[in-house]
Parts: sequence; structure tokens; C-alpha cells
Amino acid sequence: MSLPILDNDTALIVLDVQKAIDDPRWNSKNNPGYADVIAKLLSEFRARNLPVIHVRHEEANPASSFYVDGPGQPFKDEALPIDGETVIAKQQNCAFVGTSLEKHLHDRGIKRLIFTGVVIHNSMDVTIRMAHCLGFENWLVLDATTAIDVTDANGKTFAAQDVFDLYAAVLASEYCSLTQSSDVISALS
Repeated sequence: MSLPILDNDTALIVLDVQKAIDDPRWNSKNNPGYADVIAKLLSEFRARNLPVIHVRHEEANPASSFYVDGPGQPFKDEALPIDGETVIAKQQNCAFVGTSLEKHLHDRGIKRLIFTGVVIHNSMDVTIRMAHCLGFENWLVLDATTAIDVTDANGKTFAAQDVFDLYAAVLASEYCSLTQSSDVISALS
């Protein structure tokens, strides 16, 4: 499936692109250039005056790099919101739980979501699944997201690229379509 022409019923979702993701515990990223890709997509959406929604994770746990009062809370420079762009704060992994995101999207007639941000196997996964359940058309921009190594309860480590590939395959099996930033930009033209 290829992207249709993107217009005002489409929003770019920038999920959890905060300084927290630069904490050393997140260093094993499979796609370290994801934030630069997001910056390019932001520029393209802004140039066309299309909706952009930034989601910020505000974790209550002080041990988290996303702790609400911690140094990781601000958005990364590549993904700073500008005046007029929506910012949604979330306390759970899913951007729809306990937030106004669904209402905001419905109030603006947004039906198609272009997902970028971090990480594919956590907040991205649960948010895309929920968006699907709520009836949105979802697209995951593969070069605008990332994964990190995951170690299971038995101490076995799965490489970030393997985690990324598995989650992309699972999400694409039912919950979203996969795309690249170049295809998104072409669909904006």
C-alpha cells in the first residue's frame, strides 16, 4: 500500500523525542539518525501548514530518564515544538491513555496518523495499536524511529535491529502500514 496524498486530515505524530532518549541506557539504538529524519519531516509538514502533534512522556518514577522533573524532560533540539503546534503530555506508555489526544484528533477531523519517535517496542507499539483500535489510518515511518537492545528475564539479549524488525513486522501485520520519510515527503508534494 502506498501513501495517499497527505492533506489536512493527516497529522505528524512526534512521540517522546525528548532528551531522555540520549541517556546512556538508550545507547544501543539501531537507527541513530532517526531524530534528523524527524527534523526533516517537521520542516516539510510545517512548510505545508499541516498538523503536527508532539507527545511528551512525563514519568512519575524518579529512576526513569523521562522523569517529569528530570534533565531528560525537555524535547530534543531536532524536535522542538513551534508556536501553534499541539503538545500532549502523557504519563503512560500509550499516548491515548489519560490524555486529550483522541478528542484533539477527532475535533480537527484528523483520520490519518504519520508516526515518528521512540521507541518502536514501547510507546510507539502501544500507541499505534490503540490508534488502530480507535479507527485511525496509521503509518509508521521506519527511518524516523528506533529500537534498543532488549534483555529478557533469563539474561538473553536481543539486538536492537532484531527488536526493530520484529516489532515493525508485527505492527504491519494488522495495526499500521510501514513507510520511509522519502515516501512521506513525496506524498506531501
